[in-house]
Amino acid sequence: MEAPVLLRNITFAYGEGELRKAVLREVDLTVAPGEIVLLTGPSGSGKTTLLTLIGALRAMQDGSARVLGQELKGASEADRVRLRRNIGFIFQNHNLLGFLTARQNVAMALEQDAALGERQRLARAAELLGLVGLEDHLEKLPSQLSGGQRQRVSVARALAAEPGLVLADEPTAALDKASGHEVVMLLRELAKSRGVPILLVTHDPRILDIADRVVAMEDGRIVGASAERNAAA
Repeated sequence: MEAPVLLRNITFAYGEGELRKAVLREVDLTVAPGEIVLLTGPSGSGKTTLLTLIGALRAMQDGSARVLGQELKGASEADRVRLRRNIGFIFQNHNLLGFLTARQNVAMALEQDAALGERQRLARAAELLGLVGLEDHLEKLPSQLSGGQRQRVSVARALAAEPGLVLADEPTAALDKASGHEVVMLLRELAKSRGVPILLVTHDPRILDIADRVVAMEDGRIVGASAERNAAA
């Protein structure tokens, strides 16, 4: 069975000519089903750029990236859009629409499923919010929720379409220790119960213990990775 994420010799640069700046250099990375991999390293080391390439948010330059069975080198924009529909994204700033309730924000992620009517989408959204402990906050606007609760809504939204991969960029950076730990433990539980791999970029040393593997980046290269932990650990 092919790994959900299989990267070989990924190289990427911004700019051209004398302004060209290499951001990723010959990166190899494999993520297995249900595995939680944390990308760590200083600012500017290439973590977020790598995440955006895996998420098909920008076009590949050099190397091979197979994500959920799709080769991204040479992929068209239409191919990348289709792939993004199978990826759940979680960002530091939540990216919730302030004029929609928690339930409506999650239901929006289901709008591309033509087989679901509005009532079904809202029911599914309520179910997901219940899974993340927000069953009593369905009709609240983001401004009425705490930072940890807003991030839980974004987790529910990322999982709404039952993605084959979850990508998270600094999901705990704006949260206090307790809220951040709750969010990552929730992600770990869902990853293990559903077999969905999670690739998470972080500077937060408080959450390293939730990972199966920690991959360190520096100057656009992978410089170290912890031994994979026993899933039961």
